[in-house]
Amino acid sequence: MIPVGEDRLGSRYRELGVDVNKPGIERFKGAIDNLHPGAFCVVYPDPDDKSKGLILHADSAGSKPIQAYLMYKETGDASWFKGLAQDALAMNINDVVCVGAEPISFVDYIAYNPLNIDRVAMLGALAEGFAESKEILSREGSSIAFAGGETADLPDLLRTLDVCVTIHGRVSLSKVVSGEAVKHGDVIIGLRSGGPVRFEKGPNSGIMSNGHTLARTSLLSSIYIEKYPEVSHSRRGRYTGHYKLDDKPEGLGASVGEALLSPTRLFSPIALAVLKKVDAGIHGMVHNTGGGQTKCLRVGSNIRYVKDNLPEPDPIFGLIKKEARVDWQEMYQDFNMGIGFEFIVDPESAEMVQSVAEGFGIGVHIIGRCEKGAGKNTLKIQSMHGDYQYT
Repeated sequence: MIPVGEDRLGSRYRELGVDVNKPGIERFKGAIDNLHPGAFCVVYPDPDDKSKGLILHADSAGSKPIQAYLMYKETGDASWFKGLAQDALAMNINDVVCVGAEPISFVDYIAYNPLNIDRVAMLGALAEGFAESKEILSREGSSIAFAGGETADLPDLLRTLDVCVTIHGRVSLSKVVSGEAVKHGDVIIGLRSGGPVRFEKGPNSGIMSNGHTLARTSLLSSIYIEKYPEVSHSRRGRYTGHYKLDDKPEGLGASVGEALLSPTRLFSPIALAVLKKVDAGIHGMVHNTGGGQTKCLRVGSNIRYVKDNLPEPDPIFGLIKKEARVDWQEMYQDFNMGIGFEFIVDPESAEMVQSVAEGFGIGVHIIGRCEKGAGKNTLKIQSMHGDYQYT
C-alpha cells in the first residue's frame, strides 16, 4: 500500500490553481447553523415547523463552461451551452438528496462576458437545458420548481461565463440521513457516472463537473489558448495535450470535446426511489464531486472505508491520466473515476438497493465496505492500478 499524505494529494491540480482539499472552508463552521455537522450538506431548523429541517444549497458547473465556450467559438453553435444547465442543477440536487431531503425549488445565476458571447443565443440554450432537466426529473418522480434567478453582464469580471444554481429542499428531522448511523459491516454500493441510464439520450463519458481544469488543460492542444487567450489568465501548465476538440481517440466513443461536455448525471431520482423502498437501511449517501473517491471521508465518524471492488474507470479517465502525467493515487482524489454516487447501507438492505437502482438501467456495483476506524475517518482503495490510503 502507498500511504498518501495531504501535502502530496492533488499536487498536479494545485499547480493549476485548484486545491481539492479546499483549505479555508473550516473557518465557516462556527458561523453555520447546522443540525447535523457530519451530514453531507447543511440541514438547518425550520423556524415554523420544529419537525422539519431546511436545506439551501449552492454550486456551479465549475470550469466546465469554458469547455462549452471553446465548442461554441469553434462551431458558432450556442447549443453547446445547453448541457451546462443539467450540470449546475445536478451538482446541487444530487447533494441535497444525500441527506434524504426532498428538493423543492431552484434558482439560477448566470454571469457572462457579453463581448465574447452572444447572450441571447447562450441564454436560450441554457433555458432549454433547464426545461429538459426539469422534464426528466418530473418524469422520473423527482419534480422541482424553477423559481427564476439572475443574469449578469460582467465584462470586467469574467472572460467567459459562470453557471450556478441554488436549491431549496426540505426533510423531516426524523428522516435525515446524517451519516451518524454508518458503522462497521456496512456495504458501499456505487452507481456509475458513465455508460447508460434510462433517462439520458446516450452513453455518458462519466466525467461529471469536477476535475475539468486538469482534464481540459491536459488533453487539449495549445492552439486553443493561442486562438482564445480569454480561456485562462495563465499559460503555465495549460493546454499541453495532443488533442483537438473533434479528435476521437480509440475507445473513447466520442470526440474529446463531446466527452468533456457529457452532462453530470442526475442521481436524485434513483436516490429518492431507493429511500422510499429501503428507508432506515440507508446509513449514508455520497455524491462523488470535489475530492472524487475520497468524498466519503466527510460522512460518519471513526470509519475505515475500504473500496476494494471498484470497476475499471471509464476511458476518459485513462486518457486524462496519460496526458496529465499524474499517478493513479491523484486520479482517485481528483475524479469520480466512474462511480458518481454511493449508498452506504446495512448488508440486509444491499440487495434491495441494487434492485431499485438497476431498474433505472444504470451500472450498479458493490464497491466496498465499512470497518471500524481508529480515530478519524480513513479510506483504503485497493484497485487494479494500485493500493492507496487517504485520511
